[in-house]
Amino acid sequence: MNEEVDFLFDVTKEKMDSAVTHLETELSRIRAGKANPHILDGIDVDYYGTLTPLTQVANVSTPDGKTIAIQPWEKNMISPIEKAIMAANIGLTPANNGEIIRLNIPPLTEERRIQLVKQVKTEGEAAKISIRNGRRDANEELKSMQKNGLPEDAQKKAEADIQEMTNEYTEKADKIVDAKEVDIMTV
Repeated sequence: MNEEVDFLFDVTKEKMDSAVTHLETELSRIRAGKANPHILDGIDVDYYGTLTPLTQVANVSTPDGKTIAIQPWEKNMISPIEKAIMAANIGLTPANNGEIIRLNIPPLTEERRIQLVKQVKTEGEAAKISIRNGRRDANEELKSMQKNGLPEDAQKKAEADIQEMTNEYTEKADKIVDAKEVDIMTV
């Protein structure tokens, strides 16, 4: 195969990789009834007028399966951190003792678990759409390469390889979604 086709494979693989990575990131933010510090990812705190990620102004830990502890590096940051958590609308109410902010993770109701599974499936479907878009873009590029001199059999072989890559990444996304679903439904 020529260099253009190899480059196209690399670009397509990169697109599909990023779709799967994005899926993993999004699913890590969905809480499954267990304390997971990743549900705080994406929360920014007003740190002296600058929006700063929570993890850069405090130590976040999980002392047990039902609690997330947030220990600010500066005591005067307790109030801004609490405000940021409330504004993030993650369904958890912060409680502080003057030094540490605690988030108690309530057990999930069956109804809430079903909602979360739907959310997980929606994220999984979005990832699979991104993967298929990568395949479509690659196939369109292959067609234009054929018009510019790529032999038809090389184009057909490349399309088959792209389809194989698409199947592989779709399967990866399905496995990630299935694992998260099991995680959520496990009481």
